[in-house]
Amino acid sequence: MAVYKVKVATGDILEGGTNSISITLVGSRGERRRMAPGSVNYWFLPGMEKDMTMCCEQDLGRIVLIRLHKWRLFLEDAWFCRDIHVIGPDGTLYRFPCYQWLEGVTTVEVRESSGKKLVDDELEILKEHRQQELKARQEAYQWKSFTKGWPRCLNVGSILELDSNVQFSCVRATNFTGVLIFQGAFHLLAGFLLRPTFWKSLDEMRSIFSWMRGREIVPEYAARHWREDDFFSYQFFNGNNPITIQHCVMLPAKFLVTLEMVAGSLGGGTNLGKEMQEGRSSSLDYEVLEGIAASTIHRRWQHIATLLCLLHQGADGLLRPIAIQLSQTPGPTSPIFLQSNAKWDWLLAKTWRNADFYSHQLLTHPLRTHLFGEVFAIATLCQLPTCHPLFKLLVPHFHFDTLAQSVLINPGGVIDKGSGVTCEGMLLIIQQGLEKATYTSLCLPDDMWHCGVAHLPSYWDDAMSLWEAIESFVSGIVAFYYGEDAAVSRDAELQAWVMDIFTNGFLGRISSGIPSSLRIVVELSKFLTMAVFTCSAQHAAVNNGQCDLGAFLPNAPSSMRHPPPAEKGKAFLQHFLTTVPEVDTTANILVALILLSSCLSDVILPGQYLEERFTEVEPHWLIRAFQGQLEEIRDRIEERNYWAKLRYNYMKPLKTENSISDVAVGMNFRGLFLVEMGNVHTLPGISPPPKSCWQR
Repeated sequence: MAVYKVKVATGDILEGGTNSISITLVGSRGERRRMAPGSVNYWFLPGMEKDMTMCCEQDLGRIVLIRLHKWRLFLEDAWFCRDIHVIGPDGTLYRFPCYQWLEGVTTVEVRESSGKKLVDDELEILKEHRQQELKARQEAYQWKSFTKGWPRCLNVGSILELDSNVQFSCVRATNFTGVLIFQGAFHLLAGFLLRPTFWKSLDEMRSIFSWMRGREIVPEYAARHWREDDFFSYQFFNGNNPITIQHCVMLPAKFLVTLEMVAGSLGGGTNLGKEMQEGRSSSLDYEVLEGIAASTIHRRWQHIATLLCLLHQGADGLLRPIAIQLSQTPGPTSPIFLQSNAKWDWLLAKTWRNADFYSHQLLTHPLRTHLFGEVFAIATLCQLPTCHPLFKLLVPHFHFDTLAQSVLINPGGVIDKGSGVTCEGMLLIIQQGLEKATYTSLCLPDDMWHCGVAHLPSYWDDAMSLWEAIESFVSGIVAFYYGEDAAVSRDAELQAWVMDIFTNGFLGRISSGIPSSLRIVVELSKFLTMAVFTCSAQHAAVNNGQCDLGAFLPNAPSSMRHPPPAEKGKAFLQHFLTTVPEVDTTANILVALILLSSCLSDVILPGQYLEERFTEVEPHWLIRAFQGQLEEIRDRIEERNYWAKLRYNYMKPLKTENSISDVAVGMNFRGLFLVEMGNVHTLPGISPPPKSCWQR
């Protein structure tokens, strides 16, 4: 007689318990089913563990699978199974991480926890299990083209079509913190939201964030320093969009800056050519906005500038703008604005950095984090079975949420009301952004070298520290499970995953540099580091400071009501006040920024793995080492910030989420163009509630 001790753990999740299940142990030499009596003693309650004993006539051998059978008695009692532990007759412990809902009448098979590649499975039952799992997922999660030139997305029309295990996380679906933040912001800004008039003064603009107790420090700093050239430049490498600035060794023909124009800004004994060759010049170019249709706000046409800006690093090490052109076409009606121009001419020219608002809100944030993150997630679901070590590594970084999309980024929502670009224009910008996206630009060290900006003091210091920590952790996981290059090239599931990303995320565009296959360990580690960094640290860098730097209107206007000036000497304060957005438009955008950059109560930080998917000793050691590196990074940032006038916290591990989970934008930015919340796509959450829970 062989006796097996079974411990079943129910997740600590609202309405996650049941008493209508049975369990089958599947071993290498046979299987045995155990019924759970329908009595109060066998209720599987949320957060509780239940011990059971299973007696078999013969030893089942190595336990490789568990089948969980659930049925419905009278009412639906969906069950969230956390994990199952089995102790065999010889004392061997087998772990079976589950972390999923069982609804209605169903049977779910759960594999033993060891990470296994396809070549590692010897038993036919295990090979068949992984094949069936992938087949079922590929049928459930199919790709579709949302619009021409965009990364492909999940082929669903409504979240109601999805399985519960790929919808909301429990906390985010039941406490509605995001909705409370949204409603609170609307309540506090109600007086501004009802004023479709222009601002009376610059000082009045400060009143819109005066109620933000504890969050007004950076907006107030921006209000005091927005006129300063060095603060203007600071935000292009420490702000929300730190990837647009490029090293400049030669001006393009479309930007007709002469040596004489900027000589006074460079100081004596030098010239522009010398400064460029010695690496002290940088540039900004918003050519991606060329030809984009502007929208109307309050029946008034808005205006877009395809700004060009030349920046120079002075002897004090600070970067400052020295020349700005507000179109891609030089000529008499497109003057080049200079530091030496009249005060309001220069201020207004710098305020046309409004172009950066579109670049950030459409490319840097949604495309390069959300939409690419969605591609990584779908490919992972479709090509990597749960037992695959890379599935275990990646899935914690696909914790997404669509809360409040129906009121934030749909047509008529707050961003749509405050943006100067039409929905069609937004579609086109993202299409053009994808055409220019490269593998180099997604890999931080390569991007820094390519852009030539590594020498500038910036967020890259913190970002590089996080990249290296992630790379060290990921490389350790890859080394443990793969060991040698041949194991990478032989992993058919891995190769299918990479090809899925290349084909559906980057539309098979060879010029992107995105690999369609991976052959060696180093290549795999780099690709995985890029995916994890994109879904965590990179997203934090471009998301978390939106409210801080955008709350004071002149620092980051979302639209412009007058066209770019065609001549100098026409700008003055009143003209400036009637160029930037109206009061209600400003308030609408601020609501969006507050919601986007707010943290929810169930935030999961880097290095926190609440679901124990890795159970081997080596991955646990690697996780602890990763956590130690993150603590060192946190300490360095806190020490630096202690002396800083303006603290940069957006890459601080305590402020960086382990995944993309904005309160508002959520997994799928396509909600911008969808009217009903039911049309919003969502993807894997870590521990979601059943449909029966969130539908109520």
